[in-house]
Amino acid sequence: MTQRGSSFPGPLSTVLPWPFSFQPRDFSLPNSSWGSDMRRLYEHYNSQCEVETDDGEKKSFSRRLVFTRNIREQGAAFEYVVFVNKQEQKCVCVFQAGHLLEGPPGHVHGGAISTMIDTVMGTHATYLSGPVMTANLNINYRSPIPLGSTVLLTCSLDKKEGRKTFVSCQVTNTYSSKLHTEATGLFLSITMGHLLGG
Repeated sequence: MTQRGSSFPGPLSTVLPWPFSFQPRDFSLPNSSWGSDMRRLYEHYNSQCEVETDDGEKKSFSRRLVFTRNIREQGAAFEYVVFVNKQEQKCVCVFQAGHLLEGPPGHVHGGAISTMIDTVMGTHATYLSGPVMTANLNINYRSPIPLGSTVLLTCSLDKKEGRKTFVSCQVTNTYSSKLHTEATGLFLSITMGHLLGG
């Protein structure tokens, strides 16, 4: 079944290499705070994920991006899951903003929106280019996002030049019919030497 405005052809995956020796708790699993739109879109994109079995056959499988968060209360802040489309070099994030992200009364704070944009575009750039750091974000806010609503962040690769990965992102309602925010970003590939100041 295809959701109007949310078709995402090609195989999806939500697993990226975790660079540490431990596996953190997966907060991208559905929980009781998720609204009906969040659950519907999670199921829609999750049903398009592929995994290769031991015998080389490709089948649909539930796979989620593993990430951490610092607020333990479910639904209070950032509830999201990212799906990566390998063939299209695109990704989509289903995001629901909790009450702690309020800026203008009844709406999501612009800083929380930019945090999600940076997170999703950085995740996509990392998937495409390996470890990266954000060098530049250019964000245009078009329409406020009601607090507690679910939105889609759709990212695509614009181009790669050496260490530079250019990504664009649109934040829309769940049917992609209303644009809330759009952004472009530049991400630079890094090594441990870059992180250690070498």
